Amino acid sequence: MPMYFRKKILLAKIEATYGTDPTPTGGANAILASEISIQPMQGADADRGHDTPYLGANATIPFDLHQVISFKVELEPSGTAGTAPAWGPLLRACGCAETITPGTDVVYNPISDAFESVTLYLHIDGHLFTLTGARGNCDVTVNASGIPVLEFTFTGLWTKPAAGTLPTPDFSAWQKPRIASNTATPLFTIGGEDMVMRSFKLGLGNQVEGRFLVGAEEIVIVDRSDMIECQVEAVALSTLDPWALAQDQTAVAVALTHGTGAGRIAALSAPTCQVQRPGNPTEAQGIMEWPLNLVPLPGSGNDQWTLTLT
Repeated sequence: MPMYFRKKILLAKIEATYGTDPTPTGGANAILASEISIQPMQGADADRGHDTPYLGANATIPFDLHQVISFKVELEPSGTAGTAPAWGPLLRACGCAETITPGTDVVYNPISDAFESVTLYLHIDGHLFTLTGARGNCDVTVNASGIPVLEFTFTGLWTKPAAGTLPTPDFSAWQKPRIASNTATPLFTIGGEDMVMRSFKLGLGNQVEGRFLVGAEEIVIVDRSDMIECQVEAVALSTLDPWALAQDQTAVAVALTHGTGAGRIAALSAPTCQVQRPGNPTEAQGIMEWPLNLVPLPGSGNDQWTLTLT
């Protein structure tokens, strides 16, 4: 009997103790994801290198085993101001703090220590892939005429895949998304100037590495290099001159708001961004556009950007 690759269920739950499986369930921890991809046995192979009186391959030993999973979820708040979204545990496991003010907002910002971790279960029609101690990276992507998404890549400790029964997922905490548009995405500014935006991506830029030593195995976030990439409609240089900003190393603020109505608003703020050397001007529908890269810089630390849900 064939097994269907289409039949997938992803679960995720924050770990109380690093690497200890908290047993996520379909009823409480289901992730409504798309484009799920799993690399279930990453690592290396040690060649035993025996000298023999005949030609032929040597046996090998797999080591430093780990797993990598990538997927997308829709960037949509919980629907209730001050209630964390269902994707909150994923962002927390990417080196972000989650601060909840009940009835008001939920704020995410980068942190530099005390990183949380998550256990991920991926069910694929009879197969269960379990990633414990997982930490990852995320891109926040908002493109015109597209569904805003969070694109995750997690690295987790290796567990031998096992037979599993598909759980019954509860996706009720996941809200229907809205297409990024002039109406649904009411604000995008660079340096306080309203810009016409085609595409936007904030990459957290986490450097995620496996640390496989005698006495300890852990997936660690060792560094971060945030980057904003966007393509905008060109404006008069008297309004915004990206070449002058790059040459003078002038910092500008970037702000993006998607969504309207209480419990449905996601506002990204990067108050101090250094403009990198702009790419070559391009055109779409005969209109000149600029590809811009901006580096969100920390002020007092862990404040280079915030994502606020209200």
